[in-house]
Amino acid sequence: MIENIDLSLVDWSRAQFALTAIYHWLFVPLTLGLSFILVIMETKYVRTGSEKWKKTTKFWMKLFGINFAIGVSTGLILEFEFGTNWSNYSWFVGDIFGAPLAVEGIMAFFLESTFIAVMFFGWDKVSKRFHLASTWLVAIGANLSALWILVANAWMENPVGMIFNPDTARNEMISFWEVLFNPVAMDKFLHTITSGFVLASLFVTGISAWFLIRNREKEMALKSIKVAAIFGTFASVVLIYTGDTSSRTIARAQPVKFAAMEALYEGKTNAGLTVFGILTDKAEQGDLDEKNIIAQIEIPGFLSVMTNGDRDSFVAGIKDLVYGNEEKGIMSASEKIERGKTARKLLLEYKDARQRGDNAEVDKLKTRFEDNNFQEEYFRYFGYSYINNPADIIPNVPLVFYSFHVMVALGFLFLLIQVLAWVFATNGSIVRRKVFQWILLISIPLPYLASVLGWLVTEMGRQPWIIQDRMPVGIAVSSLSTSTVQTTFWLFAALFTALLVAEVSIMTRQIKNGPKIEEE
Repeated sequence: MIENIDLSLVDWSRAQFALTAIYHWLFVPLTLGLSFILVIMETKYVRTGSEKWKKTTKFWMKLFGINFAIGVSTGLILEFEFGTNWSNYSWFVGDIFGAPLAVEGIMAFFLESTFIAVMFFGWDKVSKRFHLASTWLVAIGANLSALWILVANAWMENPVGMIFNPDTARNEMISFWEVLFNPVAMDKFLHTITSGFVLASLFVTGISAWFLIRNREKEMALKSIKVAAIFGTFASVVLIYTGDTSSRTIARAQPVKFAAMEALYEGKTNAGLTVFGILTDKAEQGDLDEKNIIAQIEIPGFLSVMTNGDRDSFVAGIKDLVYGNEEKGIMSASEKIERGKTARKLLLEYKDARQRGDNAEVDKLKTRFEDNNFQEEYFRYFGYSYINNPADIIPNVPLVFYSFHVMVALGFLFLLIQVLAWVFATNGSIVRRKVFQWILLISIPLPYLASVLGWLVTEMGRQPWIIQDRMPVGIAVSSLSTSTVQTTFWLFAALFTALLVAEVSIMTRQIKNGPKIEEE
């Protein structure tokens, strides 16, 4: 696909980053959602003065603290990997990508790290209202951290608010607000944090159901289920809505990913939304035959309505995006490759003119770089200059398709579970419903699975790009030996697995101990 690239180095660098990201994301969503559930519970305590609400809040706060500590450690390693394993990427866009991460550290991380000490150790040392305010600030800080990190990630999917500087061969930010309010970023932030809210809600209802199964702490379990189920129901509704808006945004910003999500090979008007489908072996081999999807159940015309608001609107398929569709004004990947090569050639000529000291030629070429039309028509496809085969812009369709559809199905299942938990907890019948208690308990891993599937769609659906259309993954890696990356991969795998085992062990022990009114 890309010239003079050590593919084994690329693969191991991707594997190491994926390993770190997946382990990190096992901790993050619970932090996002559980922080606001704590806010609700402590608000109940402050308003009622009931020690039972205090006991309930402190129990879930312990589990939050265990999860928070390990999440922070894996997150720091993840950010350092941009410099160690992806230095070419960091050089190319560090001025832009680093800005939201810096804001995250200055604004959000320090906010939550400052007040988390008061939240954990300030019971009976500060006033109730000040302690509640600290819990609020920790919750806000945790979710603000997610905002800035997701802004950075969204920029990779839809690079906006920047211009390329040929003198430094770097992209430079020209509009912080355009980066912040990138439509991909807003959709991604709302969808991601609500997925964390749903995960935390199911975690709380599942653990509470365990207490009911064991015939322990019934009052605390009922209170927790009711709070979590109400919170989770509203979060599930927002999650489904933001998933819909995210899909519309992806259709515009990353049409190849969107087509892969629906396994849509041939573009069409009145396109149907696939509810269920099975792909053939040919699809796994990269074949572009429309008949690759079999046993399909679809809602006629709904994909066109969902993406463009019109049943008769055209939705581009993978073949249109690879080979072009002149009638619909869709440029082929081959044309984008040629435009990318034109931009890259101009950059090399500019570099050569500077080395020769030909100031007249430098000024002439720089004028072209500063021309908005050139930036829009040519340099936006700079990354295509490293692509040799147009079909290489197609991601792994079966992986993206199945991940997306299983994730969507789980999202609707979560809404059903939360609504039933709300109803049964409100009328008190949940105490008698042993089967449903077990359903709540065994549902705990499902939102984790859905969350990982969502990130698989996001990241694998974007391949081969690390920055959409601007930079392929293959040229973003650092100049390291493959053996070095392999060694750190296995070290991180051992470390993160040990941390995960430690967290599960400590949490399990804490849950078995149950809540206590007085701290030891």
